[in-house]
Amino acid sequence: MTIESNRSRSAGIERKTNETNIKLHFNVDGTGVSEIATDVPFLNHMLDLFTKHGQFDLKVEAEGDIEIDDHHTTEDIGICLGHALKEALGDKRGIKRYANVFVPMDEALAQVAIDISNRPHLEYRATFPSNQVGSFTTELVHEFLWKFALEARITLHVILHYGQNTHHMVEAIFKALGRALDEATSIDPRVTGVPSTKGVL
Repeated sequence: MTIESNRSRSAGIERKTNETNIKLHFNVDGTGVSEIATDVPFLNHMLDLFTKHGQFDLKVEAEGDIEIDDHHTTEDIGICLGHALKEALGDKRGIKRYANVFVPMDEALAQVAIDISNRPHLEYRATFPSNQVGSFTTELVHEFLWKFALEARITLHVILHYGQNTHHMVEAIFKALGRALDEATSIDPRVTGVPSTKGVL
């Protein structure tokens, strides 16, 4: 994996394995612009929503072994996005660190709480009425979020309170993720240094 970062809060990642080939660039302080090109159409849609609602800029080019299934591509994009977020935030000086966001999507309601803690953890409370959205397997939502949280080294709680339409339910999660991450990574002018009594995150 190759990582490139600069003093702006952005980072680029290149990851090539026998299963996937991914190039990803993530800008925390963006304007909601996404250029998503993967072999997993539903994931493209979710990443576009995440980017728009988080006001990030995200570019992803990914090829994977989708003749097997969407697992490796979804997992590795989560890994790359997590790495990019971690690199883009640097020492995390001045950030709000915490966020808790509810997002309704018609009949569905999702909640995402984040702590940019350097302690990776995913707490995932979501069940769906269907195992598939189109060709996308809903268990991959957990796989993506877990690898993202692990590589970004954040604590991530995802709670799907209720819903009936699986598409709406997954969409609410990704919108809430974008909005919560936007809030947690935003700069608070009242914060001096790193927002931790430890002095480091």
